[in-house]
Amino acid sequence: MSESAARWVPRASALVLAVALVLAIVVTTPWHLIDLPRPETALDFTPAEIGRQNAFRHELLPWSTTSWVLAVLVPLVIGFSPLGPRLYDAIRLRRWWIVVPLLVAGLGLLTSLITVPTDVMAERVSRKYGLSVQDWGLWTRDRAVNWLLMSFALAVVALGLIGLAKRWRQGWWLPAAIAAAVLVLGVSFAYPVLVEPRFNSFTSMPAGALRDDLMKLAADDGVPVKDVLVADASKRTTALNAYVSGFGSTRRLVVYDTLLKDTPTAQIRLVVAHELGHAAEDDVLHGTLIGVLGAAFAVTLLKLLLGARMADPRRTAMLLALIVAGTTLASPVQNLVSRKIEARADYHSLQLTNDPQDFVAMQHDLAVTNISGLDPSRWRYWMFATHPTAPERIAMGRAWATAHGETVPPLVDR
Repeated sequence: MSESAARWVPRASALVLAVALVLAIVVTTPWHLIDLPRPETALDFTPAEIGRQNAFRHELLPWSTTSWVLAVLVPLVIGFSPLGPRLYDAIRLRRWWIVVPLLVAGLGLLTSLITVPTDVMAERVSRKYGLSVQDWGLWTRDRAVNWLLMSFALAVVALGLIGLAKRWRQGWWLPAAIAAAVLVLGVSFAYPVLVEPRFNSFTSMPAGALRDDLMKLAADDGVPVKDVLVADASKRTTALNAYVSGFGSTRRLVVYDTLLKDTPTAQIRLVVAHELGHAAEDDVLHGTLIGVLGAAFAVTLLKLLLGARMADPRRTAMLLALIVAGTTLASPVQNLVSRKIEARADYHSLQLTNDPQDFVAMQHDLAVTNISGLDPSRWRYWMFATHPTAPERIAMGRAWATAHGETVPPLVDR
């Protein structure tokens, strides 16, 4: 490849991938479902419920926000300063393919240790309000497992990029982009069976009327579900949740055991109908497609930023810093898309169950039990909110009811 081509091919590829990524997001994201009234929290949440949520977040957010800031700043400061290469040199081993994983794991451990005090305080607040019920041993184990998994994943990425750059000084980015895309696809497919069991145990929902009802709900929706799994979430939390992960043969419909404890059957059906909406719309598959394009695009950006310097393992900390910077900057867009997709799943649950009354009650009860943010600040909403707020979701339930000739009265008047 000529010198001229070596310059313009990665630039053109980055442009093509950027356009494809934008098109994939635009085409697969449900931007408008139904006209919504302005959410009004006081219609459905009592002053006591609003006060409890405000008190919880007033105590929690200073600690959780500080942890997030530290988790972002530590790799940025190390990676974009001379400290990164010095730390690499401090590991006095000759084999770069041994030093790189050690450095990745060490930086991850350092970040985790720095955030321990603030994370401990955040956990104490969650325990104070009854949201967390795990003991400190399980809390520590989860952090250790998360560190190991993240270190392994990032080490694989770093070794692959540096190794390819050493092999092909100028053209490394092309096989790296392909490998990154394949890796995202593989992880999305294998995540339910390789990663999720590291944190929870899953059992089939016991035979009975509820399981039969949920399986029939899936059949009526045209969603192939072999089983409904129950996760032992109660060992950690009192929060209520369910989710769908994987696709194809690894697709899983999972409900928390906490959801089955005291939740009315009609509300359980609505939660499951929401998750069936994700499966019916192939949200995991579409998300994987976007992830594949995003990974390939990120690699081309690395080529434009680092070029042949990617072959230098002393820049490992800088590579990690660039990954952190990229994921942080992408968060608002990812969350916007996620909120739209979650809203479509809510709409799907309404269409499938035709039960706006219980839908509104369910969104209220979930928000109260999970102590969800009812009116977060705009920057928190854009940076962290993967779902619409409870008042927004309740507004959808009321809008759907109105469109179908029904009325859902305010819950505070019950």
